[in-house]
Amino acid sequence: MNTSRKQKILLIDDEPDITELIKFHLDNTGYEVQIASNGLEGIKIATEFYPDLILLDVMMPEMDGVEVCQKLKENSKTKDILICFLSARSEDYSQIAGLEAGADDYVTKPIKPKVLLSRIKALLRRVKTANEFSSNSSIVIIPEKHLVKKDGIKIHLPRKEFDLLSLLASKPEHVFNREVILDSVWGSEIIVGDRTIDVHVRKLRSKIGSEHVKTIKGVGYKFSYGESV
Repeated sequence: MNTSRKQKILLIDDEPDITELIKFHLDNTGYEVQIASNGLEGIKIATEFYPDLILLDVMMPEMDGVEVCQKLKENSKTKDILICFLSARSEDYSQIAGLEAGADDYVTKPIKPKVLLSRIKALLRRVKTANEFSSNSSIVIIPEKHLVKKDGIKIHLPRKEFDLLSLLASKPEHVFNREVILDSVWGSEIIVGDRTIDVHVRKLRSKIGSEHVKTIKGVGYKFSYGESV
């Protein structure tokens, strides 16, 4: 791992057999791992351990995973932590609920350890640039500071929404197709569907304005500093 410290992962799941197996593989890969057996315990550990990534089950005692995710995103100390749901529930509505709650990814069980490790590696990979995207527009984006301002007011974006905006804004008016967006933002190892992009685009538009993220029907999306036409 190309870091000066071990990257930290918190696993929140009430199934000991699963958590111990995952922890074994994460430990062997070089991550620092802690486990919580329910949602309330997970929130407490997250605020003290401050992991780089949380693997979060959906169905748990005390508090379900979606509510845990929402509370973590509402807390200023934990709002920027990457969250990946790891659940046996594969229904579309469960995945949408997880993404709407602020999660960065949704993985369905069972999943092979090597595949899970690839997903984790891709999630933790951060592509930083020293460029500042701005113009006479109301939007200012500074990637290295994970900062977005609109009309001088800071806007909080979860990591995947920020990565998506940074990608689109890196080439204003350039149309990025879905394949490029998926590969650049979610990583080539991660398999996600068009629904994931749609959810993130919708949430991004609600925060910065639909005039800045435009759909090119049948092709993809582009960023524009100008007003919608």
